[in-house]
Amino acid sequence: MRETDANIKALIAEIEKVIVGKREAIELVVVGLLCRGHILIEDIPGLGKTMLARALAKAVACEFRRIQFTPDLLPADITGTTVYEKGHGKFTFRPGPIFANIVLADEINRATPKSQSARLESMEEFQVTADGITHQLPQPVFIIATENPIEYEGTYPLPEAQLDRFLMRVQIGYPSPEDEVTILQRQVIEHPIENVQPVLNTAHIMALQHAVRRVHIDPSLQRYMVDIVGRSRDHEAVALGASPRGSLAMMRCSQGVALLQGRDYVEPDDIKGIAEAALSHRLTIKADHRMRGINPAKVVRDLLHSVPVPV
Repeated sequence: MRETDANIKALIAEIEKVIVGKREAIELVVVGLLCRGHILIEDIPGLGKTMLARALAKAVACEFRRIQFTPDLLPADITGTTVYEKGHGKFTFRPGPIFANIVLADEINRATPKSQSARLESMEEFQVTADGITHQLPQPVFIIATENPIEYEGTYPLPEAQLDRFLMRVQIGYPSPEDEVTILQRQVIEHPIENVQPVLNTAHIMALQHAVRRVHIDPSLQRYMVDIVGRSRDHEAVALGASPRGSLAMMRCSQGVALLQGRDYVEPDDIKGIAEAALSHRLTIKADHRMRGINPAKVVRDLLHSVPVPV
């Protein structure tokens, strides 16, 4: 456990060389990596969404690829394509950028739904099927997608079925004035991303992922999460509540948070701490409640207040 704790702290410390004052967002992204999930970072431009992904990739000695999503992006540009090699007289599959350990899907909502759906199999099953042949992705696989929530022209909103594939949705937010001054000071001579050093490799990450699965979670806490998700389906402001995938996401994330805190068991506060990130993007709010300013985050907070914590 000591070695596990040291590895996680070293990873977070390297990322904090670049991302200032956003420890909570960094921890959520690291938890997503440890839980073998995928993260959607949703925030306005300029807050460090792409830089957070790049810093994580540099801190882990593994293959990193970036896919810039645009309206003319084709599914084959993501998954790869089969080409005919005249010299060998046969067809050969050339892997696309999805064949990497950490993949940044930048501005994912700018691609057409057809291109967006090309990554679903890789997210859920860690494989790609092209021309009837299945190709396994390298392990581990971690996809970080970013999107701008305020700009709608030329974008294609992710449907509920695709949003549900993301383990968590993370928001970074504006830095404090003090943190913004620190950002300026760190970039006077060079960008701090140049100073990030690899502290873990793929073997370390896979060992941490196995450690997450061994974190104990009491059956009463499992029932607590199921009750929270169940209440989301009956909430007056919710048109479509969370599926069992939401319960699984809460359980896995709470295990990841416990490991990040240096524990081998889950506490109720671990569940509360990740509830909004794990559930908010899985809830569809009714139009009339949305007009009154009710959003998924408020609903999740309401659910946490209404469901009693097991003793």
